[in-house]
Amino acid sequence: MRDKVTTIGVLTSGGDAPGMNAAIRAVVRSAINQGLRVFGSHRGYQGLIEGEISELRTEDVGGILNRGGTFLKSARSEAFRTSEGRQQAFEHVQSVGMDALVVIGGDGTFAGARIFSEEHGIKIIGILGTIDNDLYGTDWTIGFDTAVNTALDAMDKIKDTADAHDRLFIVEVMGRDAGFIALRSGICAGAEGILIPESTSDHDHLLSELIELFKKGRRSALIVVAEGDQSGGALQFSNTVKQHFPHLDIRVAVLGHIKRGGKPSAMDRWLASQLGVRAVERFIQGHSGEMVGYLKGTWGQVSLDDAIKHHHAPHPGLLKLNELLAR
Repeated sequence: MRDKVTTIGVLTSGGDAPGMNAAIRAVVRSAINQGLRVFGSHRGYQGLIEGEISELRTEDVGGILNRGGTFLKSARSEAFRTSEGRQQAFEHVQSVGMDALVVIGGDGTFAGARIFSEEHGIKIIGILGTIDNDLYGTDWTIGFDTAVNTALDAMDKIKDTADAHDRLFIVEVMGRDAGFIALRSGICAGAEGILIPESTSDHDHLLSELIELFKKGRRSALIVVAEGDQSGGALQFSNTVKQHFPHLDIRVAVLGHIKRGGKPSAMDRWLASQLGVRAVERFIQGHSGEMVGYLKGTWGQVSLDDAIKHHHAPHPGLLKLNELLAR
């Protein structure tokens, strides 16, 4: 492997996140401005394996800054989990002279990149693109802000109809292992309760609080549930609530994949643009095996090992904050 990077590849892998296109654009244009060639792998690691690699020019990434999804497309690749698949990918990487690769995705994406680098010596820099915001080394991940605002917009509308019909709505948002979206959007929507995977929430306590609220004259309510909460999700929790409130009109809304799509927010475009440029700069400075991020007001980086091994959890005080404001 050459010490000096001359040709960079970029791919998106795993679940899509609003702002991925902005990151691709930043990587491509900053690299070209530094005199480097850039190739994009279509459909993530699967594209590397199948040779779906094309050179990207400045004009190729025009008009994508405000688009959701990823114009390079994304896919989960079982073949890349095998040494044979990674060997095929490396042969295609070699065929275009690629000596460094920017991978945009989550911890699964980074785990694959780390193994690929160890086996074949290609330099790797990771950019966190995931709506869950749960990985170590950055306060914000690309896509999180947009996902929260999408969920919040839906909750605001749901609260309107809840108030109009005296209903209790239980809204489920994505978050199989992480409750950041539920917590942030729930607080901002004025939810009466929030259930997340990281907290062994006392559901009986929440139910008793709801009883008190309705005794005081509250006629509608909003409960936000992350899909991975111990309650089993919104549908399961609604059955529990119905046992305690048989007289209430209880409805469930599962927001699902709506939070992955849509135009990225200004925050996500800004973050993605900064991280894309920084990833290229780290290659030029001779670095590899890192994830670039934004932590405590500072641009920085952590090793891929640390990014993969460690997750961070929401601050427990935020649940207390919501309980205080909801009463």
